[in-house]
Amino acid sequence: MEIALEIVVRCTEIDVNGHVNNAKFVEYLEWGREEWYDRLGLHYDRLHQMGAVTVVVNMNINLRKPCYQGDQLRIVTWPVKRGRTSFVLGQRIEREGVLVADGLITLVTIDPATSKSRPVPDELARWFPEEKAG
Repeated sequence: MEIALEIVVRCTEIDVNGHVNNAKFVEYLEWGREEWYDRLGLHYDRLHQMGAVTVVVNMNINLRKPCYQGDQLRIVTWPVKRGRTSFVLGQRIEREGVLVADGLITLVTIDPATSKSRPVPDELARWFPEEKAG
């Protein structure tokens, strides 16, 4: 399921070059992932009740175009694939339909009591495309 979050670039997100600082794009993508979890009913407390938390272990982000104060951005998040204990979310940021950033984010499911990886809970796993037999 693809989830979108609309935001407006604020003055505090601008760097000395007059555009959005690169680190803010990482934060925007995090906001998008949190929106994805929340809209699926998988907020932090719910995951914790399932004996799971998720941790980002890899980010591959392409910063394609600069953004400026006042720009209206759309952060889109969707499930790409999953393994036994990890999964990948795809994300893109658009401004007026133009791609300004995109990436793939890999997360691992951790048992909060042991800090060890654990299988992706069924309630989360069901949102990912079925693996094709090879």
